[in-house]
Amino acid sequence: MSIGPAGADRPTLETVAARAGVSRATVSRVVNGSTRVSPDIRDAVLSAVEALGYVPNRVARGLVTRRMDAYAVVLTESAGRIFAEDPFFATVTQGVIQELDAAGKEMVLQVISSERSRERITGYALSGHVDGVMVVSLRGADGLPQLLAGKGVPVVVNGRPMGRSAVPYVDVANAEGARQAVRGLVDSGRRRIATIAGPPDAPGAIDRLAGYRAELRDARRRPIVTHGNSTRDSGWSAMRRLLDEHPGLDAVFVASDVMAQGAVRALRMSGRRVPDDVAVVGFDDTEVARYTDPQLSTVRLPIPDIGRTMARQVLRLAGGEPVERGVVLATELVIRESS
Repeated sequence: MSIGPAGADRPTLETVAARAGVSRATVSRVVNGSTRVSPDIRDAVLSAVEALGYVPNRVARGLVTRRMDAYAVVLTESAGRIFAEDPFFATVTQGVIQELDAAGKEMVLQVISSERSRERITGYALSGHVDGVMVVSLRGADGLPQLLAGKGVPVVVNGRPMGRSAVPYVDVANAEGARQAVRGLVDSGRRRIATIAGPPDAPGAIDRLAGYRAELRDARRRPIVTHGNSTRDSGWSAMRRLLDEHPGLDAVFVASDVMAQGAVRALRMSGRRVPDDVAVVGFDDTEVARYTDPQLSTVRLPIPDIGRTMARQVLRLAGGEPVERGVVLATELVIRESS
């Protein structure tokens, strides 16, 4: 299934002028606050602006070309997780930069950390300061992508959206990757395999948990599930809960490398040896996996390709081309010292 170019229905000065029955120059004067327009014409133009949902771009170049040659990456996570804890975001962004640079475009980084920043970033995109938006790490039925796309902004999201949404997305085979991880643990002889799942409102975490459950069901094993919030501390706390409630477990599949690093620390503090007593497999294959002691077995994601693919898709949308509804990239199980 293809999605039509999101920018095709974006109201322009010309469409406002046609609706108001005036010239493009008159519309430009009204939206830029000129007093050299009669009240009747001003009212007609403002009525057309409201009816069409037109948002004036006050950057001179954009008024002429409707192209800024800049694209926003919007990260919907805390600044601490983005910049200090999880390398996933930097690596995705690096992929975006590489693709945009090759196309002669610029990237603008935006972080939603509060409702105020959400409103500011939404207004920034709707005002035409960028030609398209890539949204990373959505939670729940976040309406931001649909809002922007509905106003004619080309939008691509990282991860399948929850609920009904026609916004194009780039995802990875989360469920299959989880199945690969659990299958490897089953094949190595592990009997009581728990999971530390990610946030229950994150589509990727939901799919990884589904893959874990499906593989254990096929192996006729009972699932043992707890949740973390994708931080190192939450992985530590979740592992402590698992050990308290299920002291006989001999393996744990963790929905991210960062949480897995916390889980390994909790196991060591409890006197459990990794992997002799408890095997651990993470998910992502960021540099965290290689610097954990022991080095983490994990499910490798093509993280730079996620960014590159998102950038290619949003460039196509902004250029008036249709794109696929969803692009899903493959995963790969990497065995290291922890399993």
